[in-house]
Amino acid sequence: MKNLLILLFFLPVLVLAQAKVDTIEVYSSVMKKNLKAAVTTPESYGKSAKKYPTLYLLHGGSGAFRDWHKSVTEQGLVNRLANEYDLIIVTPGVGPASYYYDSPQLDSVQYETYMIEELIPHIDKTYRTLAQKESRAITGLSMGGHGAITLSAKHPELFIAAGSMSGVMNIDTRMWKVPAEFRNLRQEGQKVMLGDIQYDAPFSEYTAVGLTDKMKSNGLALILDCGVDDFLIDTNRQMHQILLENGTPHEYIERPGAHTWPYWTEALPVHLLFFDKYLKRN
Repeated sequence: MKNLLILLFFLPVLVLAQAKVDTIEVYSSVMKKNLKAAVTTPESYGKSAKKYPTLYLLHGGSGAFRDWHKSVTEQGLVNRLANEYDLIIVTPGVGPASYYYDSPQLDSVQYETYMIEELIPHIDKTYRTLAQKESRAITGLSMGGHGAITLSAKHPELFIAAGSMSGVMNIDTRMWKVPAEFRNLRQEGQKVMLGDIQYDAPFSEYTAVGLTDKMKSNGLALILDCGVDDFLIDTNRQMHQILLENGTPHEYIERPGAHTWPYWTEALPVHLLFFDKYLKRN
């Protein structure tokens, strides 16, 4: 009984020592709606007054802010990495096929403005972050890879490093290895959001491959990876080739795998290892 009482006494302390996940709502004045995000703070956050670097971790198409916590094949992966690298990880939620850009057609799709002007300032105001580009990185899967690469390319003042896992490096669905029905659905959705844009070179700035000149001049640390059986592999190979040709330093990885959560579960620790070389903690 005495040992049981000792265990019960220390149990709350053990629980408090774990990484903490907050579900928050951020009001977007530009889109006039609330959007959810999960914010994971490492176990050290509650024990000190120091400030932390931040990773923005983006979900894919038709996904949600909780995907990186619920769908990974290693339970508690985000929590473990927040503890291991002693940083804050933010997983924001956006529209199902919004690609993290500002639509010139729809006021309801202004996710670049939301991410840059509303979410990041809110996180920096609410949490003890190192609110400087040298301490902020961004990555994501699929549509989120597109978002991470395009947002960092257009806003190098905010990020030191960026990555993409199985990312949509080109929104031109003619390059996607998908059924015609899915291809047409995405094409129609893009037309509603973007109108008529340039899909052939020189590429539109609404697609990641259209921002490679900015990537070269920005000097951000970049990591791109994609499974060889992924339906987006050709868009990643295209991005890799353009970056080689224009002389942009980047890490590029191809390995066995497809557009699946087992692949992304394995990819995320690789991205954190890469980012850790660049993130400043002072």
